[in-house]
Amino acid sequence: MQALLLLRPNVVALFLTLLILSACSIETSTSPNIVIIYADDMGYGDLNIQNPNSKIPTPNLDNLAREGMRFTDAHSSSGICSPSRYALLTGSYHWRRQFGIVGSFGKPFFAESDVTLPQLLQTNGYTTACIGKWHLGWDWEFENQPTAEVNQWGQMTKYYLSEDIDWSKPIAGGPLDRGFDYYFGDGTINFPPYAWVENDRIIQAPTETMDINNIGFEVKEGSWEFRPGPKVKDWNPYEVLPTLTKKAKEWIKSQDKNKPFFLYFALPSPHAPIIPNDEFDGKSQAGSYGDFMVQTDWVIGEVLSALKEKGLEENTIVIFSADNGPEHYAWERAENFGHFSMGNFRGLKRDVWEGGHHVPFIVKWPGHIQAESVSSEVISQIDVMATLANIVGIEIPEKAAPDSYDFTPVFTGKDYNSPLREATIHNTNAKIWGIRKGEWLYINDSTGGLRPLPESFKELTGYTDFHTEGLLFNMKEDPEQRDNLFERNQEKVTELRTLLEDYKNSESTAKRSK
Repeated sequence: MQALLLLRPNVVALFLTLLILSACSIETSTSPNIVIIYADDMGYGDLNIQNPNSKIPTPNLDNLAREGMRFTDAHSSSGICSPSRYALLTGSYHWRRQFGIVGSFGKPFFAESDVTLPQLLQTNGYTTACIGKWHLGWDWEFENQPTAEVNQWGQMTKYYLSEDIDWSKPIAGGPLDRGFDYYFGDGTINFPPYAWVENDRIIQAPTETMDINNIGFEVKEGSWEFRPGPKVKDWNPYEVLPTLTKKAKEWIKSQDKNKPFFLYFALPSPHAPIIPNDEFDGKSQAGSYGDFMVQTDWVIGEVLSALKEKGLEENTIVIFSADNGPEHYAWERAENFGHFSMGNFRGLKRDVWEGGHHVPFIVKWPGHIQAESVSSEVISQIDVMATLANIVGIEIPEKAAPDSYDFTPVFTGKDYNSPLREATIHNTNAKIWGIRKGEWLYINDSTGGLRPLPESFKELTGYTDFHTEGLLFNMKEDPEQRDNLFERNQEKVTELRTLLEDYKNSESTAKRSK
């Protein structure tokens, strides 16, 4: 209690609220384990099972889909990384906090009042772990301001050197302060520090600086996209994914079968740098990215096998998804190999176009979710929190998960009124917003893209630009977003424009009456 009193008042209030709610729940050995596997920059069309023209074999993901439920209309909160991760873990749209990613050594994305999924589970008897990519910030302590500067992407960028940070100090504000009992990872593969973090400590202090012009290894496709900063001597990016896979398997196998657990396994792949290990070279017909996808699929198979070997498969909910659509390399991939990472959707990562946020989403829960089931219900990753809370029997605190809908009836095949969600906001930056209600999608701009489509990709696909002040699509009839109905249905435009502003100004979108 003395340690509790040293915390800030709002943190104490949050802790006590969760403690009271946890006392009302009953922990049993039958509570389902939960594993969320979160891929990075993986497109809807990268899964072989949902792309008839795929050039990439994904047997483990395909089998996971056959053993559970595959959603064909699933969305991340944002078209970029940090915001989507925040939304997944809080059940709240990212734009309630910020739009951009957390930069190198950036502050936490979270507000202290935020309640996370791992906090709810932790205070209700779950052992919780985050392994892999965090990218949601820490409260780093610096000795001084950045002392170095480099020209990157045409602008001068200041960055920290190893001596600017006391590596012996614990790092606050990270996974352990957001409800996780354990963390292991490198933070973000292309951001410093290039070092392993376990719990709230750097395992080995960086003594060198990453030379962004000479990484020391060859990237197999695209560019490294590394930011300058401290690194451990002999840091090898090719060891990141295999090490994280090993750690995830070890953690699963160390769990007590009589105590439920939650594992959030956030992969660094197939995000750039595209660096499949040599044994996966040539395993696809879509270049090195395709090979990296094959390795990513293999990693998922390793995690699923660990659950099975431990005898945990039957009592574990497995959720697989990705933080946003594929990176811009996907345009060239489509032209060179005929593999469309975005599937049949328009746009890529960062876009409000469908391809920026329409992501893979698979759920397996033996005995509860019918195998080989497919749902066309619109679902957002922010719905994971309310759904899992209901399944486990946890009451969500007031004002927590304000945008999260409970999808339990969809998972379990119970009767419900469709569509379950009234509407869903699509957003990446402060300028362009979209709102989806039923089959209708409105975008408040003449484009949903951050950048124009390459002319060569337009020739390949037949896409054209639009010149209206806004956009309106019927997503049931036109999922490729080719036929702009903005000028032909102003009544629907007005309805959705009004609803968008109502949502943006509301404290909650999930508790609205239909």
